[in-house]
Amino acid sequence: MSTAETVTVVPVRVPVRRRPPAGVLTATAWLALVALAALALPLLPGFDPLHGDFAHPSAAPGPGHWLGTDAAGRDVLQRTVAGARASFTVAGLTILVGLLGGGTLGLAAGWFRGPLDKAIGFATDLLMSVPSLILVMIAVSLRGPSLSVIGTLIGLFTVPHFTRVVRAVVLSLSERGFVQAARMLGTAPLRILCREVVPHVAPAALTFAFTATTVAIVAEGSLSFLGFGLRPPEPSWGGIIAEGRTTLGSAPWISLAPAAVLCLTVLALNYLGEQLRSKGGRG
Repeated sequence: MSTAETVTVVPVRVPVRRRPPAGVLTATAWLALVALAALALPLLPGFDPLHGDFAHPSAAPGPGHWLGTDAAGRDVLQRTVAGARASFTVAGLTILVGLLGGGTLGLAAGWFRGPLDKAIGFATDLLMSVPSLILVMIAVSLRGPSLSVIGTLIGLFTVPHFTRVVRAVVLSLSERGFVQAARMLGTAPLRILCREVVPHVAPAALTFAFTATTVAIVAEGSLSFLGFGLRPPEPSWGGIIAEGRTTLGSAPWISLAPAAVLCLTVLALNYLGEQLRSKGGRG
C-alpha cells in the first residue's frame, strides 16, 4: 500500500533590480558627456581653442561655430571643452590632496584619540578659520598661476572637512562589535585599521568627495573670473565668463555657454552627492 505525500511548493521571489531614478541617470549622463568631450574632442584634428577666426569675431551660434565665437574669433565650444579639462584637473588634485591628507588625519584622530586628537582638532579648526580664497589668491600671485598650484592649494583647504568626516565615522566604528572582537583577539591596531575600519570609512569619504569636487570647480572658476587663474588666452570656465562680461549685451553666448556648463556640472555633482548621502543614511 503506497502512501501519498503532499508536496508544498514554496514560490521563490527573484529580487527585482530597481532602475535608478531618472535624476540620477540624467546627472550621470551629463557628467559622462562633459568628461567624454573634455577627453576626446581635443584629440580630433582641427581642435584649437586658441585659434582665432578673424573673419567672424563675436559670431552668433550656428554651423561652423555651434556656440559662437568670442571677440577674437575663437570658438566658444572648443574653449568651453578645454575649460572643462582645466576644471576637472583642479578637482582631481583637490580630491587627491583632501582624501590623502584629511583621511590620514581623520583616521589618526578618531583611532588614537587623546592628545593627538586634540592637536589635530586644533589644527583643523585653525585652518578652517583662515579665509581660504584670499590665501589662494596671495599664493597664486607669488607662485604664478598653474593648475597644479591651484588644485593643491584648494585641496589643502578641504583637508579639515575630510578630517572631520573620517574622524566621525572612525569614532562610531571603534565601539562596534567587530572592532571590539578584533581587539580582544589581539589583532594589531594597524591591521584593524586597514582591514576593519578603512573599508567602512571609504564610502563616507567618497560621498563627501562629490561636495569637495563642486567646491573645487566653483573655486577654480571664481579664481579665473577674478584674474587669479590660468593666464589668458589659456581657457578656463571662469576666465571665459570673465572675457565675455563686457559684451553681454551684444554677444551674450560668450559668457552664457561656459556659465551654463559650469552650473549644470555643479548641479549634477551636488545631486549625485545628495543621492549617495540619502542612500547611505537609509542603509
